[in-house]
Amino acid sequence: MTKTDVPFYTVPELAKDLGITPRTIRFYEQKGLVAPQRAGATRVYTRQDRARLLIILRGKRLGFSLREIADYLALYAADPTQTGQIKMLLGQVRHRMEELEEQRIALDVTLDELREIEQQSIEALKEKGIDPDS
Repeated sequence: MTKTDVPFYTVPELAKDLGITPRTIRFYEQKGLVAPQRAGATRVYTRQDRARLLIILRGKRLGFSLREIADYLALYAADPTQTGQIKMLLGQVRHRMEELEEQRIALDVTLDELREIEQQSIEALKEKGIDPDS
């Protein structure tokens, strides 16, 4: 049986499979982003839960908030055509790209200023006869 044939995952199995900690899975469960089934006292996750976690992890990696991810996941269940979900995703992606572009500009300005200060410091040390790299 391959990993994709497994009908259920326990928290430790899913955590290992996704390269995250069990605590991370429990956190997303507490936030209502995943809802495992119960097999006695054990929480078990389906392939669909695994797919939801992959979406959550990707969304976090790309800088989306948990609220944005939750809204996206809610639309998935509510709209079988996924049109609303795709439109929401497009809007969120465009907004996130704008934020990152603004951050890039701010970083470029900061780096330019730091380079200028670095050069001034090097020149000041050289004027004093001091090797700036020692």
